[in-house]
Amino acid sequence: MPNPFSPVDVAGRQLANRIVMAPMTRSRAYGPGATPTDLMAAYYSQRASAGLIVTEGIQPSPVGQGYPDTPGLHTPEQVSAWREVTGAVHRAGGVIFAQLMHTGRIGHPSLLPDGLVPVAPSPVAAKGQVFTHQGPQDFVTPRELDADGIARTVADFADAARNAIAAGFDGVEIHGANGYLIHQFLAPNTNHRTDEWGGDAAGRVRFGLAVAEAVAAAIGGHRTGFRVSPGNPYNDIAEQDPADVQSTYTALLTGLGALDLAYLHVIGGPDQELTARLRAAWPGAFVLNPFTHPQPTGPDALALVEDGSADLIAFGALFLANPDLPARLAAQGPYNTPDPATFYGGDHRGYTDYPSLAPRDAAAVSSG
Repeated sequence: MPNPFSPVDVAGRQLANRIVMAPMTRSRAYGPGATPTDLMAAYYSQRASAGLIVTEGIQPSPVGQGYPDTPGLHTPEQVSAWREVTGAVHRAGGVIFAQLMHTGRIGHPSLLPDGLVPVAPSPVAAKGQVFTHQGPQDFVTPRELDADGIARTVADFADAARNAIAAGFDGVEIHGANGYLIHQFLAPNTNHRTDEWGGDAAGRVRFGLAVAEAVAAAIGGHRTGFRVSPGNPYNDIAEQDPADVQSTYTALLTGLGALDLAYLHVIGGPDQELTARLRAAWPGAFVLNPFTHPQPTGPDALALVEDGSADLIAFGALFLANPDLPARLAAQGPYNTPDPATFYGGDHRGYTDYPSLAPRDAAAVSSG
């Protein structure tokens, strides 16, 4: 029976334990040009006892930004600033992957430079609002990516992956979940295309596979993870037909499996059978952020490693409140209670990708 606290080999890299810090958008890139700050270096290094840290979402290009004060990996200044973060984590003995997140239609022109507008597979506006420096604003109708735009976006992901390695990251995680750009290509309610990038499941998975192929070619499959959230309605995604969900994610995992990636990161939903099928279909390391609505993922989730449901378990909110979470899990507590006030957003399924409205000082980081 696997022990959650035992080392595990992931694509040739030895991790100290099977506990992952899930990516959680914090909106703390207050440096010039969306650059990380000393606050972020402290925040991540405090949590370096995780077997693996996956950062907050990092935009691979200016148009990929969907929230205020989120960091990028598309300029030399951003690469340089991230080196301070990765250096702090490595000095503390940690392993850290950069999550590359293009938000697609989830965003607003006021967040973007040079008159840019959000882009998407199809010109379909999301219902709801996004938080901006001017307050909540309605989502706008995005610009549909043409063939050249798709090629440029794929190249942006690959360039950002190269920048991540130059910045000292141990690898990257491609965000294909939670209603952002790759998920928008996967879902039939956001992808109305009739060309090779849309239509049936084979067409709708093509963009995500193209991104993964480009990133793996740029930095190696062993340094590339991929995140999915089948059936997650966050950000106005509708994947309601079980047969279509099954065919879409089967096609996606078949293509990803051929790339020999470091891991697959699944945000589990209420359909436990689907999660189990994804686990059975994936040939490599399987990271699970389990469905625990209405509570954050808690200590009981470690049993999913012990029974073989996952190779590693990702914790979100509990890591915010308990920077030394692996030690507390091993000791069976005590635990600081996560404070819902530190999150922006109201996702009813308990997922963890929300910006923080926390104060801009070091005290905001030290929660335990």
